[in-house]
Amino acid sequence: MGEFWPVPDALAYLAGRWQVSRSVRDLASGAEGEFTGVTEFRGDGEAPGGLLHLESGTFVWQGVARPAERTLRFLPGPGGTADVRFADGRPFHDLDLTSGRHVADHPCSADLYRGEFTVRDADHWRTVWRVGGPAKDLVLRTDYAREG
Repeated sequence: MGEFWPVPDALAYLAGRWQVSRSVRDLASGAEGEFTGVTEFRGDGEAPGGLLHLESGTFVWQGVARPAERTLRFLPGPGGTADVRFADGRPFHDLDLTSGRHVADHPCSADLYRGEFTVRDADHWRTVWRVGGPAKDLVLRTDYAREG
């Protein structure tokens, strides 16, 4: 099937618990960090058909470990796609995994976040965010492996 695994319904694919491993590299300073934890995609009681993305774990930056968590909302989009929002409802990006690969942009002040999403198989997917602008020069690579 090639390098990518097509996903006809992003929300159905993402539902469940995933082990997460993320590397963070500051290209300007050379500093590196790592996040390890879990992400759970579960029903969003405020958005019928949507999923809450609940991530929690430990972020280590320059040798200092800290607890870290975030929440996103994945809402149903047309044709099996998803509309990804921050926890407060602000738009983040779209997500179309029907080809197994998707690129999305998110402007944030003067910086631009460009994310590439790739699905490897039924139980593994990856995101790579490149963040560039006057305030940031980062690469964040996250690997997800389905639990169970």
